[in-house]
Amino acid sequence: MTGASPLLEIDRLVIGGADGTVPIVDDLSLTIDRAASLGIAGESGCGKSTLLLAMMGIIKPGLRRRAGGCRFDGMDLLNSDDRALEKLRGGRVALIPQNAGTALTPNIRIGDQIGEVLALHTDLTGDALQDRVIQLLRQVRLPTPERLRRRFPHELSGGQLQRVGIAMALAGEPELLLLDEPTTGLDVTTQLGILQLLADLRRERNVAMICVSHDLGVIATLSDRVAIMYSGRIIEAGPTAQLLRQPAHPYSRALLASIPRLSTARIPVSIDGRPPTPQQHLPGCRFAPRCGHAAEDCLSGAPELASTDGQNWVACRHPLAGAVDGALDTADGASRGIAPAVPQIAIDDLSVTYQRRGILDALLPRPPGRLAVDHLSLVLRKGEVLGLVGESGSGKSTILKAISGLWPVLSGKATFGAGTDLSAPVGGRDRTTLRAIQLIFQNPDASLNPRHSVREILAQPLRLYFGLSAGEIGQRAAALLKDVKLDASYLD
Repeated sequence: MTGASPLLEIDRLVIGGADGTVPIVDDLSLTIDRAASLGIAGESGCGKSTLLLAMMGIIKPGLRRRAGGCRFDGMDLLNSDDRALEKLRGGRVALIPQNAGTALTPNIRIGDQIGEVLALHTDLTGDALQDRVIQLLRQVRLPTPERLRRRFPHELSGGQLQRVGIAMALAGEPELLLLDEPTTGLDVTTQLGILQLLADLRRERNVAMICVSHDLGVIATLSDRVAIMYSGRIIEAGPTAQLLRQPAHPYSRALLASIPRLSTARIPVSIDGRPPTPQQHLPGCRFAPRCGHAAEDCLSGAPELASTDGQNWVACRHPLAGAVDGALDTADGASRGIAPAVPQIAIDDLSVTYQRRGILDALLPRPPGRLAVDHLSLVLRKGEVLGLVGESGSGKSTILKAISGLWPVLSGKATFGAGTDLSAPVGGRDRTTLRAIQLIFQNPDASLNPRHSVREILAQPLRLYFGLSAGEIGQRAAALLKDVKLDASYLD
């Protein structure tokens, strides 16, 4: 990954805690040229986001730079003062966050937030600044930008918020765009629109892009080159089309084999085991404990990233050759233990609206306004999995909120099990029903309490629903983390 005059250069960067644990970013080097695009892929926890923040001169609390450097157009990002970095961020280097909804200030109008960026990084004022806000919103293909700029973030859908985030990133006319999981949580049609927009903007503005994602489909759409990260290191890199067609590292192949494919009835193959924790010091290749091709020499001395042909790089003593094998294990519904005869949830003629209805609405026979869910009926049987698919605003999340009691039902009926009424809001439900129906939210970082440790967060439902003692809670919390492939060290 070399260029005649790199825009960004990372040289043997090491970022980790001060406690002797394995680094989060470990002896990592890469460059990106002007107007180039690079995708960085890997499992959660491999160091992608830590690396992305370093590209803006940010080291997260609890971590420090142990060695190496990161330079943007000759500027040492990790040794510059705050004033220089403030001028750079949002100007020459801009970030499009994973979730624009949590990145935007909830009580400031959309247009004013974009205006803040323009005021900081351009000379525009007054009407010229407002005209530029409208122009940016129109550029990211948002409807009626004159009206939309006066709205607050909660009045926009997820796809619209992501486009606002892109507009804010473009306001300072950046030379480098950093994309942190730019389409996570969006429906497929909105995701496609965002990816096409970013590709068009790159072509029109000649801006360099670095896209960090666990989604290889997003990487393939946006990036000329791709780097695969594992446990803080780049283990393979090369032109996107070639690497995704003929990966040489066993981990890269395992990632591709784990992608669900609509074109086949076969299910994806998961990677056995778990990535090493920062507390695990492994003397050899850090993927070796999970690798089906590991040999004795893989267990001593970490392999260096080496070029195979000047374009492709791999850190493996026994690289694989040939195209990826598309064969995946098969499964069908009959083998999943589905018992289709027993209804678990029954929804009959359910309607939900986000319009707050007052006393006059109850007294006068007038229509409720636009329905978010319009006379829906369905049955979910015990052991069955139902997928709800549709664009943003089609009512998918509203159905879940109504079932879980987080939003009131306007009309119709929903029952659970032997006839428990689900029309009651969450505050009116008994403890058994509350325990039996659980919701996994779209954004964990927005739904978890940032002031509580993982131990405290897990202790609350264990104490509420099962009455466990402090010692029992600790054991059960550790077991729950193990169930979701996390180490007990994350509890605190």
